[in-house]
Amino acid sequence: MVVSNKEKSSVMRRMLFLSLFVGLSICAVQAQKIRVKTGIEVLKEMNFRPLEGKRVGLITTPTGVDNQLVSDIDILAAAPNVNLVALFGPEHGVRGNAHAGDAVNDNIDKETGLPIRSLYGKTRKATPEMLADIDVLVYDIQDNGCRSFTFISSMGLAMEAAAENGKEFIVLDRPNPLGGLKIEGNIVDDDCISFVSQFKIPYIYGLTCGELATLLNEEGMLKGGVKCDLKVIKMKGWKRSMDYTQTGLPWIPSSPHVPHNDSSFYYPASGILGEFGYISIGVGYTIPFQMFAAPWIKADEMAEAMNRLQIPGVIFRPIYAKPFYSVFAGKQIEGVQMHVTDFRQAPLTAINFLFMQEEGRLYPDHKVFEKADKSRYRMFDIVCGSKYIREQFSKNHLWSDIEPFWNKDVQAFRALSKKYYLYRK
Repeated sequence: MVVSNKEKSSVMRRMLFLSLFVGLSICAVQAQKIRVKTGIEVLKEMNFRPLEGKRVGLITTPTGVDNQLVSDIDILAAAPNVNLVALFGPEHGVRGNAHAGDAVNDNIDKETGLPIRSLYGKTRKATPEMLADIDVLVYDIQDNGCRSFTFISSMGLAMEAAAENGKEFIVLDRPNPLGGLKIEGNIVDDDCISFVSQFKIPYIYGLTCGELATLLNEEGMLKGGVKCDLKVIKMKGWKRSMDYTQTGLPWIPSSPHVPHNDSSFYYPASGILGEFGYISIGVGYTIPFQMFAAPWIKADEMAEAMNRLQIPGVIFRPIYAKPFYSVFAGKQIEGVQMHVTDFRQAPLTAINFLFMQEEGRLYPDHKVFEKADKSRYRMFDIVCGSKYIREQFSKNHLWSDIEPFWNKDVQAFRALSKKYYLYRK
């Protein structure tokens, strides 16, 4: 579908008004704080030259915005020298109208009239028919720095489709919310490759989406070792030492349960355990991914046990809650709320297993691997990237039994990934 110049002018006027309104609302507070220009900001500075004369397909979510919170969809649709012809919807959809895990349907975008082609339903990899009327795929999504977050899987599969169909692929780069220095977790085993562990990378991989795309492309990690015609529009002002809270950028929830600019700190600290639905991790309460609680846990006792471990950069406090939905909805539960006090020092993924260790020691009748739904074992395994984690940990419920395996690939991946750094410390 082609948007006429008259329609573009109308959209441009509305967009400029929105930009001014939003800008006046937030700039007084944030202008001095924003330290980073994301890929879409840099593309605007380039007057969209990389897209001129090409039919453009955009892969995005509500996180694809400029520094004034205007959507990439509206920006590209209004740009006089851009021919945006299609939108591609990963998990949550291009406008965020699909809940986590719900299928995204082919549709028409109400604002622009453009077709939306689903990448999170029966089709997760764009077909030749879906790409027939485009020349270039543009990707702009804020992820959370964890392998199990599905956006990087969608990106990789889209790169494969672009390579197989002779299409250009452009990544508008964004910060890794966990920075560019933290790497945790083992490389995925062959039998655990899945949409939540699509590529052989650690659980926390320490790369921006542009850097990760380059690594996948150059290291032959795309299916069949194919390579796409890849271009990354780099950010300005971002450094590897920055977590998201230091960028000054406004945060758009990358998922309904990742609502704040520090939420990404907590997702890897509890989300692995959360796959069982056996312990409340705060999803369904006001602090998603920041809590461990259950009816049989005693808050003071659990907090004391966790703090006694002296986990670097983390403090636990007793908490009492009644979740509104999800695990233990409507029930009074007790447990701990975790507070990351030093992000750089905190071993985020280890916290899942250290909590399971202490919970099993204090409440032996409620050990996770003896009581949790066994039908969830496969999901736990593919999120961890290996069956070995579950099989070994369930013997004694001790973090020390799996820590060497969990961290065995960190240094090798750090050395490999440095070849693809686009940003320095």
